[in-house]
Amino acid sequence: MYDFDKITDRKHSYSKKWRKYAGKDILPLWVADMDFPAPPAVLAALQGTLDHGVFGYSMHQEEVRRDIVDYLQREYNWGVAEKDIIWLPGLVCGLNLASQALSDVDQAIITATPIYPPFMSAPLNAGRELLKTPLLEVNGDWRWNWDDLEKQLAAARIKPKLLLLCNPHNPVGKMWTREELEQLLEFAIRHDLVVCSDEIHCDLILDESRKHIPFASISKEAAERSITLMAPSKTYNVAGLNCSFAIATNPLIRNKFAKIMRGLFGDLNSFGVAACQAAYNECDDWKKELLIYLRANRDLIVQILTPYTDLQLSIPEATYLLWIDGRKLCTKYKIDNLQQFFEQAGVGLSDGAEFDLPGFVRLNFGTSRVTLTQALERMVTALDQLTAS
Repeated sequence: MYDFDKITDRKHSYSKKWRKYAGKDILPLWVADMDFPAPPAVLAALQGTLDHGVFGYSMHQEEVRRDIVDYLQREYNWGVAEKDIIWLPGLVCGLNLASQALSDVDQAIITATPIYPPFMSAPLNAGRELLKTPLLEVNGDWRWNWDDLEKQLAAARIKPKLLLLCNPHNPVGKMWTREELEQLLEFAIRHDLVVCSDEIHCDLILDESRKHIPFASISKEAAERSITLMAPSKTYNVAGLNCSFAIATNPLIRNKFAKIMRGLFGDLNSFGVAACQAAYNECDDWKKELLIYLRANRDLIVQILTPYTDLQLSIPEATYLLWIDGRKLCTKYKIDNLQQFFEQAGVGLSDGAEFDLPGFVRLNFGTSRVTLTQALERMVTALDQLTAS
């Protein structure tokens, strides 16, 4: 019904993803937006807003809160109230606001690496000390390293107050299980931590046997000591419309977060709100077909790259991002930078060093099958030339 094979030329738009390589024969599979047009219902809502023709100050977000509440109940059996929702222009803003509002200058902030770079920059922007714990990779499954974290906390000069969680986890594509989230909650209770959970990829579930579990939904205690960041932007490819939100059922957390925002952000623009409303009300069929297409793209990558045993793939359970361990390849063939190696082959990936793990790359497969196939062909050619030399 929906044509995800259709190629939209983004080279001459103001696309951050494609402008990076303007004038170069490099296929961009890096920053996390997709090359698909937004769903027809979203486009229709935007067209309706455009046709109205008057773009004065907007304040109709209030009626969209009910749509969000209904969506979260329907999708995740998660009951929140309209008053729990705080509008944001973006998730990165949310991480920075949480770092300032939910910790003091003498308190450290915890996160687990490899991680989306703003998780590491937000605490530093707030003048907080950052405590990083490396995730453990066990037979392709990424897990929290509790022993390392406990040792770091015991030795920490500054007592942590805030933990930044990525659920599902970017870049490794991990869906945290209920048991893992419960273990995280127990840890947070024991150390009196607030959890800020970025769940922007929550609708992009590739494992058909599972459902996303919001951290705050697992118990009343989890809800009381957390704030959740969400947006329609990744799933429905509307990141440029700057419409996101935070959810906090604990009024103390919500008020601290809202207070730090005062005077910094105005109301959301009417296009972003219209897109949000249409996405959550009218796009279920489109989302289902998108996930089918993304699963096939993921499986194509696994099929093509698995024979290259000097690369190890973390097969994502969620997101349209695939994390590739090239450390063995780099050591064997004396490659200084894996991202640059593939960039020279005509494929632009994200450098693992930006996620605090050099020797890895992140591949965004939210693109047409034709573009992905061409990119994989270029990667394979480069890898074959290595082994032939």
